[in-house]
Amino acid sequence: MADVSARRVYLSDLSDEQWVMVERALPPAPGGGRERTVDLREIVNAILDRLRTGCSWEMLPHDFPPKSTVFEDFAGWRNSGTWERLHDALRHDVRQQNGREATASAAIVDSQSAKTTETRGQRGYDAGKRVNGRKRHILVDTLELLIAVVITPASVQDRDGADLVFQAARGETRLEFIWADGGDAGKLVETMRQAFGWKLEIVKRSDDVQGFQVLPHRWIVERTFGWLGRYRLNCCEHEATIASSRADIHLAMTHIMLRRLTRTPKPQHPNEYLLAHIA
Repeated sequence: MADVSARRVYLSDLSDEQWVMVERALPPAPGGGRERTVDLREIVNAILDRLRTGCSWEMLPHDFPPKSTVFEDFAGWRNSGTWERLHDALRHDVRQQNGREATASAAIVDSQSAKTTETRGQRGYDAGKRVNGRKRHILVDTLELLIAVVITPASVQDRDGADLVFQAARGETRLEFIWADGGDAGKLVETMRQAFGWKLEIVKRSDDVQGFQVLPHRWIVERTFGWLGRYRLNCCEHEATIASSRADIHLAMTHIMLRRLTRTPKPQHPNEYLLAHIA
């Protein structure tokens, strides 16, 4: 196994407590063949470093395992659904930590168009935002946590993408109410009621207000997009496949939730932290 202490620490590295949460979700090594010599924790750290810095696989720092080994595990866990299962389990934990039910009853849907680089793969042109690339359709709960994500060419209309993301969230048994923007208005409201039994409310911007305007409930999903943008790989669509782009979204939110679950609560009194450690 690699000696993690022998290299410099990166800001994206998992803490011991975070690694315990991730390790339990990783599939066991397949039987037969040579025994694994690479530290799985270093594999995950390398994947998170690429996600946070936006570098290519070939430009991973040299103190991580070889890029071919890192990518092989990233792709294998992507294809087996490991990343998504880990993400969903942590979302339930975060909600319960905040005194909520494990699954949400209300959610917000929105989309974001992102330019693609010269990488091969599906893409399209969003005439409204003048973006040639892909569109990320996400559904989040009121804690800004991701429920479902669908990635399409940017040419796909918001209401069509919203329908796809609702299909992906069909398993959310407690979901009853969803807020959306004007791009999802029209037949989708009635379709939602008939197909899922969910109430879709359109939150529109007031024509009387000039400039920036904070819209009720809609700011929640916008903040989620802001968090995703802190992971520089998500600033553009660099991945060749939509499956990898989708995995990147789940991984970014997974890293955010790991930090939420393991952060130290702030003292209620300025001297509480000092008094606790003196005692």
